[in-house]
Amino acid sequence: MRPLAVLVGLPGSGKSTVGRLMAGHLGVGFRDTDEDIVLGTGRSVAQLFSLDGERRFRELEKAAVRTALAGHAGVLALGGGAVVDPDTRRLLAGGPVVHVDAEVQEVLGRRGGVAGRPLLAGDAAARLRELAAQRAPFYREVARVSVPSRGRDAAQVAQAALRSLSLWPVR
Repeated sequence: MRPLAVLVGLPGSGKSTVGRLMAGHLGVGFRDTDEDIVLGTGRSVAQLFSLDGERRFRELEKAAVRTALAGHAGVLALGGGAVVDPDTRRLLAGGPVVHVDAEVQEVLGRRGGVAGRPLLAGDAAARLRELAAQRAPFYREVARVSVPSRGRDAAQVAQAALRSLSLWPVR
């Protein structure tokens, strides 16, 4: 069992929103590995970062991604940093991975785009630009397709992703 689509991209890029729309169009379940971690630990991502540190969060994230990739047949959204782990990138290789390609200014302008995201505390714009530069090669490495979100709403991004994976039109 493998997901029909796996979404990667920057924090706040819209992966969860787009993923829910894709799952709805396909009539399948949606899963978010950050939500899996929160449910499994009883702590928010921000709490995990502040109490246990980023290293522990990444260990939990790696396990959550492995579990979801092996046991979810719908649409899956990964946390923005999941692709930094080389083992995770190997698991994603050749899969139906979509990079939701949002620009930094676009993420900053979204309602809730950076709120509650521990890696974006402080100067969110500078930090997001830094993350984008660090992670862009990893997103390109794992993605079968990249769907720019600039000038599109979430429904348009979802449809473009489905088309790119030859899953649209939905039958």
